[in-house]
This record gives sequence, structure tokens and C-alpha cells, in this order.
Amino acid sequence: MDIAIIGLPQSGKTTVFNALTLGQTNTASAGGAGAQMHVGVVKVLDPRLPVLADIYHPRKVVYPEIKYWDLPQFESPTKSQGSAPGIEGQSRNILQSADAFLLVLRAFTNPAVVHTFGSTDLTRDLESVLGDLTLADLVVLDRVCLRLEDRVKKAVPAERQILARQLDVVQKVKQGIEDGVPLRDQQLTPSEQTGLSEYQLLTGKPVIVAVNTDESALQVSLEELGVPASLTNGLGQVSLCGQLESDLVSMTEEEAEEFRTELGLAESAMSRVITASYETVGLVSFLTVGEDEVRAWSVSGGIDAQEAAGTIHTDFSRGFIRAEVIPYDHLVRCGSIAQGRKEGVLRSEGKTYRVQDGDVINFLVNV
Repeated sequence: MDIAIIGLPQSGKTTVFNALTLGQTNTASAGGAGAQMHVGVVKVLDPRLPVLADIYHPRKVVYPEIKYWDLPQFESPTKSQGSAPGIEGQSRNILQSADAFLLVLRAFTNPAVVHTFGSTDLTRDLESVLGDLTLADLVVLDRVCLRLEDRVKKAVPAERQILARQLDVVQKVKQGIEDGVPLRDQQLTPSEQTGLSEYQLLTGKPVIVAVNTDESALQVSLEELGVPASLTNGLGQVSLCGQLESDLVSMTEEEAEEFRTELGLAESAMSRVITASYETVGLVSFLTVGEDEVRAWSVSGGIDAQEAAGTIHTDFSRGFIRAEVIPYDHLVRCGSIAQGRKEGVLRSEGKTYRVQDGDVINFLVNV
């Protein structure tokens, strides 16, 4: 999964990036116009894998990974703040390819770090960043509408009807976004969604808001901070103190754990952000086991068995025969798939079976 970190200048984006990736990026010039793009990869430490590794003693254990992109600030805030062209170039390319956005929202108070708008206002700041994404989509949709309108005029009758339907969908979505409904919240048919996929609209991406707090208020929600529910609807949430978590990176694991315990934090920021990301994006993990490797595969919730097989190898999808499935808890209790088969907890499922989180699956394929 690729997650792009976005937010206003001086919101602590790069500090949060450091906390998540255990990195040591220099944040001194991170808010400037010449800021660099930072990329870091972290493993999703699924606690089930070590347990399965103790059973199978594989040659390797493979965890899912998340790649974080710390983008430089956008060209400008939204037009309502007096703006310029919006999101273009490399930043737009990264945003289009990302699976989700981690939007860092400043809630900390530090007079030495001047807020880009002069004061902290979470509602205004959240509206500003989401507004950038909205404006970027409207620019794209304006261009698409003009192009489709021209093609409809020039098309032969057999093609005109198809293009006209496509134009209707684009205009409907554009109107919805103008009315304040991002693409991710619009009710579209599967065919409409497929037709829009080529435009890579940013308001269709899941958004996780990371509230960057002071040490004195580590666990808060946007609602508690006065942000209206109409603005937070559909957004994932997590709160953290970016500076504190970044400082903990320099400690030993034991020291950091002790410090978090004193502060009442059960998990690291990295773990909490990963959990919120999986929930917001709607991911689950199925597991594969064997002497060669034990591995977790992160896939969309509701994915069918045949498609899940294709995440391992495309040939597995084409040659899918059936899936042998045993829930993780049953496998651990039984100690082996063979024993699970004897006890009747190993199931044989077809291509339309909906994969569940924690399913241990052996795909039978013809390749």
C-alpha cells in the first residue's frame, strides 16, 4: 500500500513521516518551497506471522509493507485563501498513484513554528487541504468535459451515444464535487466507477486524518476539537504527537516502551496509523504457510478467492481450481493443516468465496 502524506506547511508532516518510518530526515527546511520528496517503507508487523513461523519453521517470513511519501507542500492553499494553480507535476502523479492520503492536521501549539495562516484552526485547515484536492479534480473534470463535448459533436451516430453517456457521468460527478460531495462519497454504479478510473480523481481516495497534538493531549478526536461531523464524515482518524514519537525513535525499544507506558500509550504511532489506514482503506490480510515461507497478503475486504489468488501470481487467477481455507485460530489450535482437515475445520471454497481477515489459504491451481 502506498500512502501519500499531505498537509499544510508547518503542520509537522515530515516529523510524522520520521516517526512512522523510523527515519532521521532533517525537518529544518521541510516547509520551504524547495523541500525534498521523502520516501520510506515500513513493514506491517502482523502478530500472527511469528506464531505461524513457530509451527512451520519457514525459510523466510514476509510481512506486508506500506510505502509512505512525504510530499513537499502544494503550490498554494485553496483558492479561497488566494491561490495559484493547484496540485501539478510530480506531486499530482504521486497523489494519483497513492492508495490513500494521510492528512497531517496541526493541533499542537508552538510559537517558534509559525502557522501558515497565523493561527491554528482545525476546521479551516482541514477544509483548506481537502479543498486543494477538490480543486485539482475540478480542473481535470473541466478538461474532460470539454474534450468529451468536442468528441460527441464529431462522433458518428454509433459512437455518439456511448460518448454522451460517458459525458453525463462526468458531469454528474463534477456537479457532486462542486456541491461538496467528494467522489468517495458519491453513489455510482460499478460501470460508472470503471469509466471514471482513468481520470484518477483525488477525492476518490480514502483519507486518514492524523491530528498532530501536543504531549499534553495525546488522544483526541476531531469532534472533541470542534471540527463539525459534516466535514469528518468518511474520514479515518488517529491522533499522535509527531515530535514525541519522532524523539522516541532515537531510544531503544525498551526505553520507548517504558515511556509510552508512562504516557498511557498502548501502541506506537506507527501501529496506530497502520490500524487506522487498514480500517479506512478497507483492507484485510489472508495468510499463506509452508516450509518455504509464511506470509501475509493485504487485500481489499470482500475480495473473492479467485482474485485473491491473482495477488500471489496472475497465473493463479487464470488457473484457479479451488481454495483450501482454515481460519488462523483453528490452525493454531490444530497445529497443522492436516489435523485441521481431520477435525473438519479446513474448508474447500470456490472462486466466489469472500476472503476473510485471518484466513489461511492454500490455492489449488492449474498452471
